[in-house]
Amino acid sequence: MPARKPPETSSTAKPATRASTINDIARLSGVSKKTVSRIINKSPLVKPDTRERVEAVMREVGYSPDPMARALAFRRSFLIGMVYDNPTAQYIVNMQYGALDALRDSGFELVVHPCDSRSPGYIDGVRRFAQQQKLHGVMLVPRASEDDALAEMLADIGCRYARIASVAMDDPSRMVVTHDRNGAAEVAEYLLSLGHTDIALITGPSAYRSAIERTDGFLEVLRRRGIELPKSRIVEAGYTFESGVAAAEQLLAGKKRPSAIFTGNDEMAAGVYKVAMRAGISIPRELSIVGFDDSPLASRLWPALTSVRRNTRDTGRIAAAMLLQPEGANALAAASIRPHLIIRDSTQPPA
Repeated sequence: MPARKPPETSSTAKPATRASTINDIARLSGVSKKTVSRIINKSPLVKPDTRERVEAVMREVGYSPDPMARALAFRRSFLIGMVYDNPTAQYIVNMQYGALDALRDSGFELVVHPCDSRSPGYIDGVRRFAQQQKLHGVMLVPRASEDDALAEMLADIGCRYARIASVAMDDPSRMVVTHDRNGAAEVAEYLLSLGHTDIALITGPSAYRSAIERTDGFLEVLRRRGIELPKSRIVEAGYTFESGVAAAEQLLAGKKRPSAIFTGNDEMAAGVYKVAMRAGISIPRELSIVGFDDSPLASRLWPALTSVRRNTRDTGRIAAAMLLQPEGANALAAASIRPHLIIRDSTQPPA
C-alpha cells in the first residue's frame, strides 16, 4: 500500500478544512493580529514592506475579511475631525483644502464640526461629535483652538488633537503656531517706512487670541518708534465684511482722516474699500490699506490689497499631517507658519 503524502508544512500553506481567519493571516505572515487589522482597514501606520508581505499572504490563501468585523475591529474610525468657530468663510475653506491635501491617499477622510464657542454647551457638542464618529483625531481651528477647556476634554476622552493658534498654548507636538504678532509687526514697520504716522487700526474681536496678538504686535512697533495711537484710531470689529464697513464709517467720517488703516483680516479691509469708494476717497492716493491673511480676496480687490500672508492652506495640511503621525512621533513637532507681508497696490506714501 503506497505511503500517504505528509501534510504540507509551508509557512504560507492554505488551511484545507476551514476558511482562513485573521489569526491565520497573522501567524502565516509573522506579524501581530493588530498589524493585520491595520492593513485590512487601510491604516497608513504600517510599513510598506510589511503591508506587501501580509497582502501577499491574504491573496495566496484567499482571505476575505468580514465587512462587519472590519467595522468593529477598531475603537477609532479613519476620520479626522475639524472643529472651528470662525466667521471667515474663505479661511475655513482654505483650511479644509489643506487638510484634504494631507489626507489624500492616506485612507483617512475629513469631517467638519462648526460650533459657537460662546455657547455654554458647545464643549459637550464637540465631545459627542468625537465619540459618535470615533474620531482618530481632531484639528482645532481658531477660535476653538484657543480654548484650554476644549483641549482638556479631548485629552480626557483619549482623542488626539492638533491646535492651530497664533501662539504656543500646549505641548509642541500638538501645536501649529502661526506667529500672528510677527506679521502685524511687519505691517507697522512697512507703514512707518512709507512715512505714515496718522494710522488707524481695525482689530478683530477681543475674545480671539489672534486679534490680541495682531493688535499688540502692531502697537508695540509704533510705540517703539514714539507713536501712540489714540483710542479714536482703534476700532474693534468682528472679522467680517459688515463689521469692517461699520468700523470704516466711524474712522473716515470726520474731517481729520487717517492716512493709513491696518485691518485684522482681508474681509474687514474689503469693508473699508466700500466705505472709501462711497466717500470718494482714493486708494492708495488718499488712504493706504493693509489686510491680514492674504486670502484670494486680496488679489481680487482693486487696487490689489497689501496683506500679510500666513498660508492658511499649508497650516491645515500640517495640522492634519500631525494627526497621521504614530503616537509619540515628533517629526512635525512644534510646527510653525511664518507670516510675511505681500506688498501690492493699496499702499503708498501719504499725500
